[in-house]
Order: sequence, then C-alpha cells, then structure tokens
Amino acid sequence: MMRTDVTFPSAGLKLAGHLYTPDSEAPGPRPALVVGHPGSGVKEQTAGLYARRLAERGFVTLAFDAAYQGESEGEPRGLEDPGQRVEDLKAAVSFLTTLDAVDPGRIGAMGICASGGYALTAMATDHRIRAVGTVSAVDISRQFRLGADGTQDPAVLEGMLDAASAARSAEARGEDVRRFPLFPATEEEARRGGPHVHEGWEYYLTPRAEHPRSAKALTWTSVDRLATFDAFAPVGLIAPRPLLLIAGREAVTSWMSVEAFQRASGTKELAWIEGASHIDLYDKNAYVLPAVERLAGFFTTHLAA
Repeated sequence: MMRTDVTFPSAGLKLAGHLYTPDSEAPGPRPALVVGHPGSGVKEQTAGLYARRLAERGFVTLAFDAAYQGESEGEPRGLEDPGQRVEDLKAAVSFLTTLDAVDPGRIGAMGICASGGYALTAMATDHRIRAVGTVSAVDISRQFRLGADGTQDPAVLEGMLDAASAARSAEARGEDVRRFPLFPATEEEARRGGPHVHEGWEYYLTPRAEHPRSAKALTWTSVDRLATFDAFAPVGLIAPRPLLLIAGREAVTSWMSVEAFQRASGTKELAWIEGASHIDLYDKNAYVLPAVERLAGFFTTHLAA
C-alpha cells in the first residue's frame, strides 16, 4: 500500500489529501473511497487510519483535510462551514475520477463523526457516489442544537448564537476573528463534563492521537452556519443506492445513526459494534477492526465491477 500526498480544488480552495493505493496487482481500475474526517480532525488521525485499512483491502482511498482546516487552504482558520464541507467531499470525488487507477463508476464515500453526516448530504445529490458508509455518524448541526446526547437545554444554542452575532459585528469593525475552544483546558474539567467529553479531550489533546494541525477551536461565525444545517433532511434521496451506518453500542451519539437509518429507504443497514463508545471507533483496534471488516464487505459488494 502506497501513500501519496495530493492536492485538489474545492470551490476555489486547494485541499490537501493523502491518497492510498494498494500495492497488489489489479486487472483494471479499482473501486475507490473518499474518507472524511471528524469535526476538528485531520487526515493524519482516524480518517487516515480507516483509509489505510481499506486500501489494504483493495480500495484506492483518499483522506483529506477540509477547507479552512489542517493543511488545506482557507481563511479564517477553524471555520466549520457545512456547505463547504459537503462541497469538499464532492470535490474529492471529482479528483478520484481523474485518476487512471480508479474506476469512476465505482466510487463510494465514507464519513466519520461529522463527516458521516456530511457524506449523507453529499451522496443525496451526487450520483457519482454509488455507496456510502459511516462510522459514529453525527449531524453536527443536531449536536450544536441538541447536544451529543440530544438533551441539551435550548438556551445553550441561543447563547452561542448571541456570541456568533457579536463576533460578526466585531469583525465588521476590523477586530480579530473570534474563536471558541472545542475542548476543556484540563483533564479535571474534561472529566466533569462526562465520559464523552473526557474521551474527546483525551483523543485530541493527549499523545493518544493529538496532532498539531487538528482544530482546537472554531470560529464563532461557524455557529450560525451550523445551526440551520440539516445533514439528514435529504437522506430520502439516497435510495436506491446502499447505505451502511456503523455505531458503537455505548456511544451517546448513536441516536443520530438511528435517526438517519429511519429516514433512509432502500438498501440500508445499521451495524452495532458492541461495547464501543463514539470515539472508541476512532482508533481502538478491538472496535476499528470489526468496523473495517463491515465496511470492506459492504463496499466490495456494492462497488463490484
């Protein structure tokens, strides 16, 4: 399996990606997968892990950094724009169609966490995507509105929208871009937030998976963009193309995979990884390996020649 650094355009911005190509011989162009990273993540973390593992199973895979994040272009840094994120996935598909090693009629999409939601939206309107698989899928807009577990007080979002409005006015006056931290400052604070918050802190801010280019803060102007987005609204347009949603049985976010599954029609599957939390599926072999096997079998079946 070979990794190549690549770039490709998305709405006028240059995105940075890692292209993984199997070393084994193939009788012709291969099936290919676009792999999107979680919100705040980068291609060197869980997206790259899944891309490598799926390349080992015969797929050409592309993990890339979203616009405004990682090594990709875009200012201000740390902007999370759902429309751009969906466009990035479609741009990655466009890039794959230009490669001799790829069969343009056998391209799928895979998204982890926030990219799981974005991948559903991208597939709904891009018929070049023939199958989609998600891991720990999240509609990031629902997470901002309702919280990871769906029980957040509506006043939280109202306060964030106030701050976003104030940030827009400040930037109009020429002040610096305002940002908010994504993670608690200390482990003690993270533990007080509960297991899901602590696990996110541990993944992104300790040697477990910390990367200098992963986003530790988002711009406040991301919030009003996220608040009105709905990754699941177009899910009904995916059929008859197939859908696989993989969720950890212990994940507080699993209700979102269930909701997406319920909205979908046609060929669909909701696969549970027993004992896994949301972030266990990012990097722990005991949970990643069975998820990869499900994904590989799914894409092998539905991206067959």
